Amino acid sequence: MNTLSPFHLAIPVDDLKKARKFYNEILELDEGRSSDQWVDFNFFGHQLVIHYKPTIGSEKKYSNPVDGKNVPVPHFGILLDWETWQNLADTLTKKGIEFAIAPYIRFKGEIGEQATMFFYDPCGNALEFKAFKDTSQIFAK
Repeated sequence: MNTLSPFHLAIPVDDLKKARKFYNEILELDEGRSSDQWVDFNFFGHQLVIHYKPTIGSEKKYSNPVDGKNVPVPHFGILLDWETWQNLADTLTKKGIEFAIAPYIRFKGEIGEQATMFFYDPCGNALEFKAFKDTSQIFAK
């Protein structure tokens, strides 16, 4: 497959108002259709939908060790170009985002060199934003 199709991802949120504000104001995503139970967002050309789901007990956060850091599992995100990623990292830092993994460069000077950062939305969904120095190396070994 040589062309990318927009994906659709629906995630649970236990506070629709807080989550809507986060995706609108912090990530600056354009809002699409909505109801009192869900909101569509343009997630860099993809359809992200936040769906209200009440919290049932306390869900434990889980992570796997990668490069000596605790990578949240599960997580989702997007691959951005290098400059857009840097601008977003700067914007999020200025907005006071608490990073689970602060912006940094992995595999510096090696195949697959990439910038990455992780943080949570206000409902506990983990997000990762990445950029590859050379996008032809996204799947390189």
